[in-house]
Amino acid sequence: MGVYEDILVELFGILKPYVEGELELGEGTDLVADIGLDSMHVMNLLLEVEDRFDVSIPLNIIADVRTIGDFALQLKQLTRDRA
Repeated sequence: MGVYEDILVELFGILKPYVEGELELGEGTDLVADIGLDSMHVMNLLLEVEDRFDVSIPLNIIADVRTIGDFALQLKQLTRDRA
């Protein structure tokens, strides 16, 4: 499995508690429209992801993140920059 796929698996696990019902998470799952994350959920999610991946997520990238796949790409870039 590649880095991107590993990040996706981690994100699916982190996001699962936020999912209500039978929504199947995928790369195209929209964080707001599909999962229903509000601003407080997003902040909690960012803190958890920062801890899990040992990165600092700049708030300016949040505007570019709509789906789980978008988030995984941003995390891939952040972890690559850190290395």
